[in-house]
Amino acid sequence: MAIKVVGLIAGLGMILLAGPREDFLKLIDRPRVPPAPQISDLGESNGLERFHFTFAADSSQRVPGILLRYKAPTGSANAPRPVVICLHGTGGSKEGCIPELQELASRGFLGVAIDGRYHGERARLGSYDDAILRAYRTGQEHPFLYDEVWDVMRLIDYLDTRADVDASRIGLIGYSKGGMEAYLAAAVDPRIRVVVSGLGVESFRWALDHGGWSARTDSFKPAVQGAARDAGVWFIRVSFVRQFYDRVAPGIYSEFDGPAMLPLIAPRPLLTINGALDSKTPVPGLMECIAAAKMAYSAARASDKFQFIIEENVGHSVTPEAEKTAVEWLERWLKR
Repeated sequence: MAIKVVGLIAGLGMILLAGPREDFLKLIDRPRVPPAPQISDLGESNGLERFHFTFAADSSQRVPGILLRYKAPTGSANAPRPVVICLHGTGGSKEGCIPELQELASRGFLGVAIDGRYHGERARLGSYDDAILRAYRTGQEHPFLYDEVWDVMRLIDYLDTRADVDASRIGLIGYSKGGMEAYLAAAVDPRIRVVVSGLGVESFRWALDHGGWSARTDSFKPAVQGAARDAGVWFIRVSFVRQFYDRVAPGIYSEFDGPAMLPLIAPRPLLTINGALDSKTPVPGLMECIAAAKMAYSAARASDKFQFIIEENVGHSVTPEAEKTAVEWLERWLKR
């Protein structure tokens, strides 16, 4: 499968675009608690060491994760290494990231993945759809995207305490739900030095304005249908979807939309990967995000640090060629 590279450009300084970052951080903020990590050794195989860990994201949530690394030579076991965090998509889990973590570990990284809220080990707290519906009803949580950004920030707090972590070289990669969470987290946390967003960059506003919203909301369709029943809505129209987003992920189609958040990453290295046939990330809306990022990186004189890839004849999936490009991007910018 050939990859079509549509552009290679760069961004508008972070200082001028501080408003959305500050507002987003205020929205997701909550009392901080010590990470209180708990770590268990899962054993070693062919020099690959595997660990399970949990840490406290807040007073009610502990986040489970896995960490993979290749055993260091004698005498340098705690030498700091660059880290790449992997975020999974809807319905996935940290275990689904293991092949990628193994590849990253083979290249000298610490590979880390966590379970998203109401996914993997955290599904015991309830279903993802039920949590989103509860957020619509109560406004008490933001399980769609925003709470995961908080968890990533708290994960970095934990990683910063580890002797084997080089906290100045932390990268983030995610696909689909994880791709959206990746660019949102990188936009608000400058400790993330390099980011790859796969199948996630989109303009929610464009989708709502042009009838392209249903493919995205199908990812959590039971929650939308439950919210519609609550509201006495029997035929879901765009006006209701806006109302739903306003309660579940306020600002997602305005101040925190893709065109507003991507520029905040500049001038840090950013790679985005999308499929030309992906109905969840319609190309016209995607290109609005790319145009905004392009302006930002150009103003920052960082033209080599922004790359976007649109794979021709590809839907909501990532090809092996794109995955290879993603790993090479992380290696290029984190191994310096």
